[in-house]
Amino acid sequence: MALTIIGLGPGAADDLTRRAWHALERAETIYLRTSRHPCVPALPNPQRHIALDGIYESEVAFAQVYARISQTVIAAAAQADVVYAVPGDPTVAESTVVQLRRMAAKQGIPLTVVNGVSFIEPICAALELDAIDGLQIVDALNVAAMHHPPINPDCGALLGQVYSRDVANAVKLVLMNQYPDEFRVALVHHAGEAQQVEWLPLFEIDRSPHIDHLTALYVPPIGNRSSFEAFQEVIAHLRAPEGCPWDRAQSHESLRPYLIEEAYEVLDALNRNDMPALMEELGDLLLQVVLHTQIATENGEFTMPDVIAAINAKMIRRHPHVWGTTEANTPNQVVANWEQIKRTEKAAKGEAADGFTSVLDDIPASFTALMRAQKYARRAAKLGFDYADLDGVRAKIHEELAELAAETTPEAQLDEAGDLVFAVVDLLRWLDIEAEVALEAANAKFARRFRHVERQVFESGKPMKDYTLEALDQFWRAAKKAT
Repeated sequence: MALTIIGLGPGAADDLTRRAWHALERAETIYLRTSRHPCVPALPNPQRHIALDGIYESEVAFAQVYARISQTVIAAAAQADVVYAVPGDPTVAESTVVQLRRMAAKQGIPLTVVNGVSFIEPICAALELDAIDGLQIVDALNVAAMHHPPINPDCGALLGQVYSRDVANAVKLVLMNQYPDEFRVALVHHAGEAQQVEWLPLFEIDRSPHIDHLTALYVPPIGNRSSFEAFQEVIAHLRAPEGCPWDRAQSHESLRPYLIEEAYEVLDALNRNDMPALMEELGDLLLQVVLHTQIATENGEFTMPDVIAAINAKMIRRHPHVWGTTEANTPNQVVANWEQIKRTEKAAKGEAADGFTSVLDDIPASFTALMRAQKYARRAAKLGFDYADLDGVRAKIHEELAELAAETTPEAQLDEAGDLVFAVVDLLRWLDIEAEVALEAANAKFARRFRHVERQVFESGKPMKDYTLEALDQFWRAAKKAT
């Protein structure tokens, strides 16, 4: 019982190593991952060949193809000496080999790898690439099973195993989460022998009639420093001794106002539905995240991988209906699960000495007063501390208005004014309106209309103090109609 994995090279039988040829001559049973390889007709002992091409067509899920192939080969190797032959080199873009190594080790089956020329070398020659320039080697079936490509867009990527138009279709949909639809890519068919290089827009790759078991996809760099890694390099450079004096002088504390400012500028772009501005403002907000993380890295506090790993773990942990077995078919069920998980996480971090915790504890004090008020009301309502209906909320507002009107001292008026605002915020919660967003919209509307009034006064040539309130109100009414 033993397993020998042989690389058949990229194409012609002449590309096989002598060691590979001798192993094939001695083999009793030869499993071919695919018989659709140019050198297969010239291989010794054709009567001992067992092709696994049928698995590609029989499995609906891409992820199951490699699993089925690996299970078939390891089951045979558990009974006798077996050779498993793959295109190219066994250690390059061969997920079945990765699985077979793990299976063989678990079952105590001796495994030997006989290397071959991979598909990378002839493709690099055909496309005039140097692999040392950051070329990424990716398995197309792994990409097809994802939702975002695991590719640095500042470097080229070579995707092996684009063996069918279905795979190409799945791959292009994932790639289009990062690359433009019209981005020019290259399908390389039969690298090494009678190879064909087909340049076409990304959205068209699954329309190629030439795709088969020996097709790979080359995705060039987008360039323009479009990767997250490039951005981190820019910020690290700014913080370096030869960088920018202002950036080097910053700390977590000094950057606090900029974080709030940039967040509000993002909200402003959203409120205006200005997508070019939103793109720019999101970049400015991301700058704050990366700059804080770079400072933390220099201080030995944490690094960007720590930040990303933590938020990835949190997202997966809080979505057991996606990555686990929990049921959640509606947004309300998702929210209920989320809150329960948060409570569990909070308890795990430690409770007060007497075991008491409040649902309000983790609402940041740095939130604006409006945001914090609505958060408090929502948390309390989830525990049943709420009005019976909307009429109760409206009655509370009238009650607070009356109490404010009855007070005569500044201190009492301030207190009652706060209660009134809180009651209005609670009404907005019942109406499923974000208080902060509503007030921002009202501010923008007021500013827009008041500027209209100012414009009318300015064009009249008279100062505003010369106008009666009734006259200014006429300008205001006109502004309401115009804006």
